Amino acid sequence: MQIKLSIALLALVPLLAAASPAPAAGSPVTRVPFARKRSFQKDGVADIEALKAHVAEVKTKINRGFDNFKTNTGKVHPNDNGERVQPAKRSLAKRATGKVALTDDLEGDLWQGGVSVGTPLSAFTVDFDTGSSDFFLPGPDCTVNCEGHKVFQTGSSSTAADQRKTFTTEFADGSSVDGEVFKDTVSLGGLVATGQAVVAATQYSSGFMLADFPPDGLLGMAFQSIAQTGDPPVFQTLVSQSKTTSPVFGFTLLDNGGELFLGGTDTSAFTGSLTFAPLIVTNPTAFWEISVSGVTVGTARPVTRAQDSIVDTGTTLLIVDPTSATAIHRDIPGAQNAARTVGQGFFTIPCNEIPSNVAITIAGKSFTLSPDTLNAGQVSAGSNECVSGIVGDNEGFWILGDVFLRNLYTQFDTANLRVGFAPVA
Repeated sequence: MQIKLSIALLALVPLLAAASPAPAAGSPVTRVPFARKRSFQKDGVADIEALKAHVAEVKTKINRGFDNFKTNTGKVHPNDNGERVQPAKRSLAKRATGKVALTDDLEGDLWQGGVSVGTPLSAFTVDFDTGSSDFFLPGPDCTVNCEGHKVFQTGSSSTAADQRKTFTTEFADGSSVDGEVFKDTVSLGGLVATGQAVVAATQYSSGFMLADFPPDGLLGMAFQSIAQTGDPPVFQTLVSQSKTTSPVFGFTLLDNGGELFLGGTDTSAFTGSLTFAPLIVTNPTAFWEISVSGVTVGTARPVTRAQDSIVDTGTTLLIVDPTSATAIHRDIPGAQNAARTVGQGFFTIPCNEIPSNVAITIAGKSFTLSPDTLNAGQVSAGSNECVSGIVGDNEGFWILGDVFLRNLYTQFDTANLRVGFAPVA
């Protein structure tokens, strides 16, 4: 049996101790199709203000994870450098596998797919984010920034149970997502979790207004220790309830249609074999954090020291520390520091010389960034300079966002606590 959940949208825990088995031949699969939800380019020109706001929001998200980690575990995350962003002023009930296809619509920076909640099930679209762990949707009392999003009607679901617990998380622009925590049935690509924590938002952050965020909500896929609710994320609930063949999931983020593959390895999505990197923070697990051993630009080796890095589908850019960003761009012909013209931490590259030899080394394997993903768009219409997708900022670790991930099939293994990479087919 093959289960596919398609999206018609043109705008946009307990861990298993055993090793992850390969899905049996002929076993069912579940795929979640993805649609891009927004772009930081228009007609090839970078939306610079949106890019700068995105970097600030990524930092805020990571800091939320640090704060939640301390609240949930009583420990300080080893990468927490104490820096915090000040708000910016801006104008099937059996073991199985599954796929959720991710179809393409805009110019490709972030992706969305489908999930269903409640009894009877009601379909929503969400941003799948491996850099966070909470799941929220607009609730029936949401009137701030929720217009145009489909509402999670908690009173219409016979399985919705109010946990009498509030949820508040602040974003970089000073606004917040507020809500009430419920537990309900959640179906992801046909795999059904029961008693899953879902936040019914009473207020959305301004960044979640429909014009900027076409999906209805956000579904985090990191670990429980960084969840604001303190509850297991959806995929870990599926694993703990034995709903998956294997406790792994994989992403492809492609211009012609990506997908989320649940409960197994989609061997048709990549070439060669997966290269695995172990998680480096495991007691307890928090982010999907691995070690990057270096960066090359052709024969040059601008970065040779190992760097803690999180793998984050919810970040568009490849964010590194400022020293590494400077070193990488020093080896790219024509690259310039664009702190004065674009913003702090940004660099430009000649549009007609976007390199095809920048590679990230992980577990002894080099993975090359394509010129298309490295190019974040022209500085302005008609400009010969393009914004680089590699940005320097002090996040506490590197963030391997979509500039890196769009070149790869990426597998997240909750049992063996590792992330696997292979070039897309």
